[in-house]
Amino acid sequence: MDSATTTSLETSTETASLRRVDAANGSSATVSNQDAEKDKTFAFKKYRHVAAVHSESRPSTLSHDARAPPSFLGFRNLMVIVLVVGNLRLVIENMQKYGNLICITCHDFRRMDIILGFLLYILVPCHLFIAYSFEWYAAKQARISRAQSISKGGSTSPTEDQQAKFESKWRSIRTAHLLNATLALAIHSWVVYFYIHHPLIGTITELHVIIVYMKVVSYALTNRDLRHAYLHPVKGELDLLPELYAQCPYPQNITMANLTYFWWAPTLVYQPVYPRSDKIRWVFVLKRLGEVVCLSVFIWFCSAQYAAPVLWNSLDKIEHLDLVSIIERLLKLSTISLIIWLAGFFALFQSALNALAEIMRFGDRFFYDDWWNSAGLGDYWRLWNKPVYQFMKRHVFRPLIGRGWSMKLASVAVFFVSAVLHELLVGIPTKNIIGVAFMGMMVQIPLIWSTRTFEKMKGPNGRLIGNCIFWVSFTVLGQPFAALVYFYAWQAKHGSVAKKMAALNPHHMSH
Repeated sequence: MDSATTTSLETSTETASLRRVDAANGSSATVSNQDAEKDKTFAFKKYRHVAAVHSESRPSTLSHDARAPPSFLGFRNLMVIVLVVGNLRLVIENMQKYGNLICITCHDFRRMDIILGFLLYILVPCHLFIAYSFEWYAAKQARISRAQSISKGGSTSPTEDQQAKFESKWRSIRTAHLLNATLALAIHSWVVYFYIHHPLIGTITELHVIIVYMKVVSYALTNRDLRHAYLHPVKGELDLLPELYAQCPYPQNITMANLTYFWWAPTLVYQPVYPRSDKIRWVFVLKRLGEVVCLSVFIWFCSAQYAAPVLWNSLDKIEHLDLVSIIERLLKLSTISLIIWLAGFFALFQSALNALAEIMRFGDRFFYDDWWNSAGLGDYWRLWNKPVYQFMKRHVFRPLIGRGWSMKLASVAVFFVSAVLHELLVGIPTKNIIGVAFMGMMVQIPLIWSTRTFEKMKGPNGRLIGNCIFWVSFTVLGQPFAALVYFYAWQAKHGSVAKKMAALNPHHMSH
């Protein structure tokens, strides 16, 4: 018998004797950790080529029947590197072809554009304070009615006369609020359309107009419900209000300070009380503002150096309806437009809104969710822009459901309102209300219904397919197409295409 076999037998005998001693002593433990490590070390030194590598049945890591899904963190890092390097190469190639297109002093901001933009920034919020005057009067009348009701002993529910009186007053206040909100949207949009030439200044101003319009609507509708619960507390309506509102019950919330906070708060939904943070972290604010500045410069660089030449080179292709070239321009624009959009999303929703929330000590910072993992377009619209989604759900969708509308019809109504606001936001500053943004939003409805099947599928395949459909529609068919159409429409009306058409048809253009 060779030495290896002898050693093996000796080792086995020693191990067996140890086990017998442990059993005799009533111990349930095996060899101590230290002894086990010594045994393993001894075995590795003695038997280097007999380890059981294949000791159980195991699927491949990327197989669907894998025991645990693998992490793709490394692939994510790779995709980011590829995206950055690939687009950096295109930017360098672009600079070699067109030269440096970045010019700080080269802009077509008219002095009147800046003056009007500043004036509208000051005047637009006045409509919020007009709404406050309506609510102040309504709160005063509500106090009188409540006092009269208490003096008469109250009732378990409002009488028909009381309900009719409330509805009559609400109709008057509603008409005033509706007129105020409509004028806020109409007058200022008219000024932007006819008197502010630069699209960037016009877009910022129109966005501010729409935000104030939505805040006026939320302020009016929320206080209407609070007033009704205040006037009829014995009916139990006060119990239906959130506990948070007890910190500032109606009509104590109808104050200038309360409205001013809502004006600056990073939300479109009015509440008498919001969750608040303990203090302002000014270092946090400076970091977020620094991100806004850096990302804004990055967006400006990408737009001027890369996106603008692509758009300019697409004008003749669109004019001659060269479909192959248009598709090529669309695909070329899709990457840089996605990068610009992602940078803008982070600058607004992560950096700017967090900085504003910190200054206002606004506690709820849930401005977006993980929309990039959307299993369909429906998920995306629910996740990416929480302030607008919460406004639509609270003030459009739920009230319609409460009135007996079906969920499909209520969803159509929500997208119709959103489509109108999108068309105003894009069409007014570009002086082209052509319905592309409106139709782009309305087309989302059948797309959402068609991808809902994938959202409901069990297993990872459904969400994977739905997420791919979302990214294709978002990256290729959505933003680049809209950018091409509106850029061409702008140039056809005010830019080089318009000048070319005027040169070719001077007699027609003169008429």
